[in-house]
Formats: sequence, C-alpha cells, structure tokens
Amino acid sequence: MRNTLAIAWKEAKTYFASPMAYIIIAVYAGLAAYYFVTSISGVLPGATVRGFLIPSTLIFALLSPIITMRMLAEEQKLGTLELLMTAPIRDYEIVLGKFIAAMATLISILIPTIYLVLLLMWFGTPDIGPILSGYLGIILFGMAALSVGLFASSLSANQIVAASLAVGILLMLSVIDLASTYVGGIFVELVLQISITRHFEDFARGVVDTHDVVFYIIFTAFLLFLTVRSLESRRWR
Repeated sequence: MRNTLAIAWKEAKTYFASPMAYIIIAVYAGLAAYYFVTSISGVLPGATVRGFLIPSTLIFALLSPIITMRMLAEEQKLGTLELLMTAPIRDYEIVLGKFIAAMATLISILIPTIYLVLLLMWFGTPDIGPILSGYLGIILFGMAALSVGLFASSLSANQIVAASLAVGILLMLSVIDLASTYVGGIFVELVLQISITRHFEDFARGVVDTHDVVFYIIFTAFLLFLTVRSLESRRWR
C-alpha cells in the first residue's frame, strides 16, 4: 500500500505542477457554469444541477483520456516503465497508484462546481438528495472512464494514440445504447447493460440503484485488471 500511495503522490504532484491540470479544471468549470445557467433559464432541458451533470458524461469521456494518456504511455516512451517494473513494486501497485492519482485529478475538476450548488441553496431550497446522487453518479462514471484511459495508455508508447483509442472506446460505450432500436431479443438488454451512460441516468434523476453502482465498480475493476495484465505481458516481450 505504501508503494501505491508513493506512486499516486508522485503522479499527482507531476500533474498539478503542469498548466494542463488548471486548463482542464477551468474548461470544465466554464462548461458547467454554461450548462447550469442555460438549464435554469429554460434554454436547455434539465433542472438545476442536472443541467451540467448530464452533459458531464460526454465531457468526461473526452477529458479522461487527456488525464490518463501520459501516465503509462510516457513511461514507456522514456524507458522509465522498465525501471519501475524491475523495482520491488508489484504491477498492480503501479496501476493502482496511477489510478488513484487520476481520481484525485477528477475530483479536483468537480470541486469548483460546488459554488453552483451553493448558489442554488442561497437563492432557493433545492432537494439535496438528487444533487448528491448526481455527484456520486458522475464520480462513478468518471472512475470507469479513467480506467479505460489507463488501459489504453498501457497499450501504446504514443500519448496521442493512447488518447485516441480511449476516446474511441468511451464514445462507443456512451452511444451504444442507441443501437437498441436496431436489434431485438436478448441483444437489446445486452446493449443497454454495457452502455456506461445508460447506468448514469438514474443517478441524474436522484435514484441510487445498487445495480448501477455495482456495474461501475465491476467495469472499473475489470479494466484495471486488463491494465495489470498488459503490464505483465511486457515482461515476456
């Protein structure tokens, strides 16, 4: 566990020492404010905090690969991954450390949006339940998206290739539920179950379904498992 936390601390310090972290935070905060204002003014469908949490699924599908693309790809390019793997550190500790750092970055992106919630509480009496469930849902969605990005980063030494692969996978998993209208039988349920945006809908409505929570946890664990296996395969190359 100490090795995992050491890697996470190193990754977090490296990321927040670069301007990229603050650019991503500023971009998301600006988009969240825009969707928040347009939702409460009736320009776009949605209500209060849902106005920026629902579009956040698409935004996170694009931002997550940017956060994770360098974590393993850059290590491979610079040759430091081999040094890291020869150290007395297990492969899963490397992956978990990188993932924890990515999650810290994700949560830091959401922190500035708390002022939107405070505005609602100042000028009205919103139901806190849907707000909390919405934040829980977007954190779980972001957790799944980051695991995809980390897995893609383990497959290539090129950051652009890793980011493009992750974006492609995430966009496919985000819109695959639309294919349910073109298939029948058991395939309808299968398509709906593997859609990562479909499982977010209940959170946005204020409903915390354990089925959706378990889906995101299992999805993330499976992708992290694949990432560990991807690193282990390098020992045989």
